[in-house]
Amino acid sequence: MIDLRSDTVTRPSAGMRRAMVQAEVGDDVFGEDPTVKALQNTVADLLGKEAALFVPSGMMGNQLGIHVHTRPGDEVIVERKSHIFNYESGAASSLSGVTLHVIEGNDGRFSKHQLLGALRHGHYWESNSTLLCLENTLNIAGGLLNPLAELQELAACAHEHGLACHLDGARLWNASVATQTPMKEYAAPFDTVTVCLSKGLGAPVGSVFAGTEKIVRCAHRRRKELGAGMRQTGILAAAGLYAIEHHLPDLEQDHIHARRLADGLAAFPSIHVRAPQTNIVLISLMDAEVTTDTLLKRLRDQAIAMVAVGPDTIRATIHRDLTAQEIDTTVLAVEQALKRP
Repeated sequence: MIDLRSDTVTRPSAGMRRAMVQAEVGDDVFGEDPTVKALQNTVADLLGKEAALFVPSGMMGNQLGIHVHTRPGDEVIVERKSHIFNYESGAASSLSGVTLHVIEGNDGRFSKHQLLGALRHGHYWESNSTLLCLENTLNIAGGLLNPLAELQELAACAHEHGLACHLDGARLWNASVATQTPMKEYAAPFDTVTVCLSKGLGAPVGSVFAGTEKIVRCAHRRRKELGAGMRQTGILAAAGLYAIEHHLPDLEQDHIHARRLADGLAAFPSIHVRAPQTNIVLISLMDAEVTTDTLLKRLRDQAIAMVAVGPDTIRATIHRDLTAQEIDTTVLAVEQALKRP
């Protein structure tokens, strides 16, 4: 199976498995796991933050970001294509008691003017705008980059009006590699940041939430409240450390493979492919005779898996377990699937 459904389908590399087996561990609930501490310190340093916290998932990291910056009844501003709005099970309302104010942006991005239009005016009958959440890279928009200058402008505007800022940086590693911009520059405008280890970096599980020491202490308690007090979790943290030390440079190869796939698919007139900026390729179907369900089934018959992200759009996500030959095989498979009566 050539699996392009997500970059979460990667398997731990041999070196990563060895690092996990050899990890020095302790009871993390007692603060005694040295490998967890090393991971947290490493990510905090990469992001230019005072402290960091290892969490089971990116969603938990985002929900911690919402929790530490809000009170029940507050309003959180997000873009309609954001992961927090689309893929986090309504957790912002059920876990933190907040509402999401959705901005209709363009491919996941929106302007300072739109942000100002979304802010409440402080009337007692309104909810309070207390948090702005942004995303980089933009998942549903095809892994597009949210430019640093735009992030800085939006965060500055939010701070000026008393809002905190959280960055869903699940694939921030990809943004950093693609633009050769240090992670800490992307993180600097934000009070808190979440980065994911189990996507492009290829770790089996885990994300890291970062911010000030005070905020991270609050998030640490909330993590425990949510049942995520972990014990000898250095085995998992070791995978994250290994991924940062050994897999991070490989992301550029994923971006090269994404461009290779897009270039190959661009030859087919019945689909439209936008040039990828990182590791995600969006395939828009232009022929009404071929639906996403039909094309996905035909590809599955050829042992290739992708996912639909809209009524006429399919997403192919490149990751470290794919080879150039498999990318070429995928192009041929799509050609056959489009021609099939």
